[in-house]
Amino acid sequence: MPLFGKKDSGKKLRKDGHKDIDKQIINIEDKYHLRQVLGNGAFSEVRLGESKENPGQLFAVKIIDKKALKGKEDSLENEIKVLRRFSAMPDNENDPDRKPWLCHPNIVQLLETYEDKTKVYLIMELVTGGELFDRIVEKGSYTEKDASGLIRQVLEAVDYMHEQGVVHRDLKPENLLYYNTDEDSKIMISDFGLSKMEDSGIMATACGTPGYVAPEVLAQKPYGKAVDVWSIGVISYILLCGYPPFYDENDANLFAQILKGEFEFDSPYWDEISDSAKDFIQHLMCVDVEKRYTCKLALAHPWISGNAASSKNIHGTVSEQLKKNFAKSRWKQAYHAATVIRQMQRMALNSGGSSRNNTINRTETEKQPSN
Repeated sequence: MPLFGKKDSGKKLRKDGHKDIDKQIINIEDKYHLRQVLGNGAFSEVRLGESKENPGQLFAVKIIDKKALKGKEDSLENEIKVLRRFSAMPDNENDPDRKPWLCHPNIVQLLETYEDKTKVYLIMELVTGGELFDRIVEKGSYTEKDASGLIRQVLEAVDYMHEQGVVHRDLKPENLLYYNTDEDSKIMISDFGLSKMEDSGIMATACGTPGYVAPEVLAQKPYGKAVDVWSIGVISYILLCGYPPFYDENDANLFAQILKGEFEFDSPYWDEISDSAKDFIQHLMCVDVEKRYTCKLALAHPWISGNAASSKNIHGTVSEQLKKNFAKSRWKQAYHAATVIRQMQRMALNSGGSSRNNTINRTETEKQPSN
């Protein structure tokens, strides 16, 4: 396999996924100063990296421990395959006009990949603006128009992904980061660890993050791009009130709510929110996949493309609820795919609700289409 073969460890990987045999074995610290830790995951940590060749040029270096990842190598290979889809460079490196292809301004870029005997290193575009909820809480003013602008950027990026045959499968606020600290900074989509190429097989794996996962995933049905649209609907809901549409301390009850699509626009939190915003959310969080909006339809909705979003300041209510319901100790927790699958397998689920004697029988291996 391109990343975990025993031979040629430490050599730089070409953008096409093959090792460049002309390169010498490289110690990552020969090329980068590895600075402070920026974040941690189940099998990895992200550190600030500074180029030794170009001092002051900074990157995010995702460092994956091969030993900890043992048995789940395919997950990493899939993430890299997806990121290369959005970050690949033309083959002719001598072309002065050479530019990234299949890239999008709201998707974090993978720039280089290295490995040694124990670790894999992903050199990523550095995003410094912080997480979505932090910025909203810190703002002095926040309106529906602000929320609409954020969701428009997410929809445009996800629509682009869908056009390239990629389903993210884990869209949530923690994976939406501001590019920099500027007031008008763009939003970036990150963390493609659960993403899947549509041409790699029928998607049926129970994965994602509780609270954002679409009902067809929980109902053990094959699914596709529409799961991302559902997640964007959940995010939109939270951005307008500060609390999630589905919540229960018991995961079985939470999943039953999602399966039925049971959510409310509660008073007084939604009293000042426009009918257009509510209509938009209802079209995204529609249990019937055939009736659920696509990204393109969502982008054409008046709340996104028109002037239907209200300019009334809703910062006080939303920020109060965000601080109450999404304290860092809770919303910064990482749900790894395997953990979520185990949780779902323990849940008693059926298409109409939940039962403690039933389990999801899906495995982490996607079903391949029959010939």
